[in-house]
Amino acid sequence: MFNVAICDDEEKQREFVKAMLISLSLKTNIDFQVALFASGEELISHYKTAGDTFHILIMDVEMNGMNGIQAAKEIRTMKFLDVQIMFLTSYPEYMVESFDVVTFQYLIKPIQTHIFEEKMIKLCQYLRSMDKKFVLIKSAYEELLLKYDDILWIEVMKSLTIKNKLNFVTNESTHESKGIISNYADALKDHGFLQIHRSIIINLLHVQKFSGSQVVMLNGAELPIGRSKVKEVKDAYTKYMIMRIQ
Repeated sequence: MFNVAICDDEEKQREFVKAMLISLSLKTNIDFQVALFASGEELISHYKTAGDTFHILIMDVEMNGMNGIQAAKEIRTMKFLDVQIMFLTSYPEYMVESFDVVTFQYLIKPIQTHIFEEKMIKLCQYLRSMDKKFVLIKSAYEELLLKYDDILWIEVMKSLTIKNKLNFVTNESTHESKGIISNYADALKDHGFLQIHRSIIINLLHVQKFSGSQVVMLNGAELPIGRSKVKEVKDAYTKYMIMRIQ
């Protein structure tokens, strides 16, 4: 599923783009979850409170108040660099200015449905090609794509109500999910992750140092290493660092 934000100050245009996405989904089985925003300010407010929740932004350039390019620049300034942006405009002269915010597509109004669908399919194919850098997790309420680099560690959590509960810890938040930790250890071992304890997998990218039988992460967290794994973990980290500097 791709999370898409449509930002346009004209309700008719927002609904038109949403309808095109629904139609495309029916034709291709590509799932979209769509959120609508009536202004650049409203979209920025969402990013400030909810963070990086969208894969794709479809934005009108000409809007009252903060225009689309200004909103996109603000989003990029907030270091949300992975979201793909598609601009819609009636004025081609904005195209050069849009390059500053790394735009994926630029469509001229009135939008032709077949062109929009062609561009969206290419965009979804691009995002899927990046799946090797993401892990999909499911919580009670939503599905999330987490970048490998953003995950600090994965930890088994004891719960009386949830079987196989896992926490995926990032710098910004902790995401609850369910799963078998050994399955994640196998799937992520070639991407810089290492199981250091029967209940913990760490991302070696975020290791600060080792202290006895603990790993100190860059955010200061101290995680235990299983007694039988101390040498294996330190050897694996040494090998990882050698590979990074080659």
